[in-house]
Amino acid sequence: MILVRGGGDLASGVIYRLYQAGMQVVVTELPQPLVVRRLVSFAEAVYQKEHSVEGVPSRLANDCEEALALLKKRIIPVLIDPAARCREALRTIVLVDGRMTKQPPELGIEAAPLVIGLGPGFIAGENCHAVIETNRGHTLGRVIWQGRAEADTGLPEAVFRRQADRVLRAPRAGKLQAFAEIGERLKTGQKIAEIEGEPILAPFEGVLRGIIHPGSFVGEGTKVGDLDPRNDPRFCRLISEKSLAVGGGVLEAILTRPEIRRQLWN
Repeated sequence: MILVRGGGDLASGVIYRLYQAGMQVVVTELPQPLVVRRLVSFAEAVYQKEHSVEGVPSRLANDCEEALALLKKRIIPVLIDPAARCREALRTIVLVDGRMTKQPPELGIEAAPLVIGLGPGFIAGENCHAVIETNRGHTLGRVIWQGRAEADTGLPEAVFRRQADRVLRAPRAGKLQAFAEIGERLKTGQKIAEIEGEPILAPFEGVLRGIIHPGSFVGEGTKVGDLDPRNDPRFCRLISEKSLAVGGGVLEAILTRPEIRRQLWN
């Protein structure tokens, strides 16, 4: 069994790759995930009860028994289990931490026979066995068996010369009310959402690629949306090339270990 902590868009690229390779994957999430790119995130099953990403089905499971039943149907189970307590009952042999907290994990290298961390916060040989590089560039998706990934830049990738302003952030703490749908084409200055009466306006013309679930409570400065200047709604439903590259790195790390390979298909 492979357990993936987090069902956001980056982790979902990993889940998709592993599922397509015929592996059994279970996802753990928070009771209210703050996922922006919801259409390509398995975390959306927490809200919708079931959700497909590029044809791969997932469903919210109430317990480990239900999760195992879903796996037999080739449906990815999503468990509300932030602490990943299910890992022993599910006989987890690989644990992938894809939560992107950018902090050292509370579950370390002893959590499973193979522990893989995505991006900053993980140190291979100390709190995990392998780290996958998540920063864009020449080393994206590479497996690091000793040391750490590059530091967080704090900036998203530039798209059509738009960078920091692509990310929509909460102007204050409170509950988000949405006025636009994912995939909608927006004009400059159009109202996307508001938090406690403070509006979030489109900084430029583009497609709303993602927004957190309406009604979610967020802190000031939290990332709540993503505006895409390419103006193509199709991208809202496609896993990003970055997520797929990271997923390829996880797949490589797993298959590099002969003792893990033998157990996966036995």
